[in-house]
Amino acid sequence: MNTEDWLADTRASYDAVAESYADLVRGFLDEAPYVRAVFALFADLVRASGGGPVADVGCGPGHVTAHLRQRGVEAFGVDLSAGMIEVARRDHPGIRFEVGSMTDLPLTDASVAGLVAWYSLIHVPDGEVGEVFTQFRRVLRPGGPLLLGFHVGDGSRLKTQGYGGRPMKVHVHRRRPAQVATWLKDAGFTVEAQMTLSSEEGSPAGILFARRRP
Repeated sequence: MNTEDWLADTRASYDAVAESYADLVRGFLDEAPYVRAVFALFADLVRASGGGPVADVGCGPGHVTAHLRQRGVEAFGVDLSAGMIEVARRDHPGIRFEVGSMTDLPLTDASVAGLVAWYSLIHVPDGEVGEVFTQFRRVLRPGGPLLLGFHVGDGSRLKTQGYGGRPMKVHVHRRRPAQVATWLKDAGFTVEAQMTLSSEEGSPAGILFARRRP
């Protein structure tokens, strides 16, 4: 599958489930103290590095973006799905949200102080991850922190039924933290911490903190 194919499938799938997905994750962080602690640490790292705008890449309906704003971070959201962006703008007025692909971010070089990709890498094929991380490095300032969240495990599965019972066509990739860390190092990042959290979805959540090397 080439880049255009999986991007088109991902875009169409999340356009179709945008409302249902927003309903599902609304209030999620209220019941996830460990995840809130991860975002609090990330916010501290952004401030310690001098502060500035932070990109939530693959922001979906904007719940993480809004949470980071509540933590005092100048966060904005980018998502492939125009449907998701429409919901994010409706639910979180006053916050910047824009349509864009992580394979070609609509951001200038070294323009963000931090970047979050929270479960937005899970549909990116292995062969495309390196290019995505190159994009992350391009838009991050030197020394800027990066936070990733993803499914831990091996292999991929095709998801054909999504949130609210609507049809989807996306591959869900599970990965080992060591592999993701290697891809990050190859793309010019220093990995500073990694951890796993249990997940009600079955597979643990992998969390990596990294920083763009100069």
